[in-house]
Amino acid sequence: MNMTPALSEWIDQQLKRGCNPNDMVDAMVTVGHDRHVAHEYVYAAAARQTRAETPGVAAQAMARLQVPEPLDRSLSDGPHQVVLSDAPVRVLINLRMPRVVVFEGVLSDADCDLLIAESRPKLERSRTVNRASGGTELNAARTSEGTYFHHDESELLVRINQRIAALTRWPLENGEPLQILHYGIGAQYEPHYDYFDIADPGTEKLVATGGQRVATLITYLNTPESGGATIFPELGLEIAPIKGNAVFFSYDHPHPNTLTLHGGTPVVKGEKWIATRWMREFPYR
Repeated sequence: MNMTPALSEWIDQQLKRGCNPNDMVDAMVTVGHDRHVAHEYVYAAAARQTRAETPGVAAQAMARLQVPEPLDRSLSDGPHQVVLSDAPVRVLINLRMPRVVVFEGVLSDADCDLLIAESRPKLERSRTVNRASGGTELNAARTSEGTYFHHDESELLVRINQRIAALTRWPLENGEPLQILHYGIGAQYEPHYDYFDIADPGTEKLVATGGQRVATLITYLNTPESGGATIFPELGLEIAPIKGNAVFFSYDHPHPNTLTLHGGTPVVKGEKWIATRWMREFPYR
């Protein structure tokens, strides 16, 4: 897809009218444009307009934040496992730039099964952040159902959350409630970023409860029969959803150049369950 003068003008006009960038991307996809390229064009134009109106925003978006680091990076070849108090966790993939680590054995089969059992009665259609208001909304790009648990809702949750905090070496209180997601056949989550965009009107409200998001840990609670991979389109990386394994990635500033665009491919056969922990700069309130 080439950026023609007519397309550039249309994007600029829609943004100036106050149109939601996600809606603009959806509109471009319906007429045949590639979603990733459309996303890049729309958000590049939005960033240009934002810089022109408020130059300080661009600098804020590029300021580096402290992020979790689960591995001892003083080791030149990287550790092959993380030793926790109850059981070690093996390192399967250790990508340094961007920071992506795939772990084996983060949760036991028994804990995965118990977490699914506790979640199933609470499931509701998943929502996404409303970029304008800082609230939540239903979004066609996310077709899962889910629920969430606070850190201390049960002995199971206490044990799981303490294990995640130890693995990521990030304070337990700096994490959002553990979100459980269920994907049936055909359900997916289109590529997106987890950080809060500085240019969005709703970001001020979102960061007031614990600062910016700085990292994500996705733990697979079952193994789908087919489909349901976690993908990083810009990296050409596809991670198989294997029960008990997890993928960690961090983003030290809220900008696409962190290369943390990621998504969940459609489930082809069976079902997919995951537990997601988003980590913040400060204690989450």
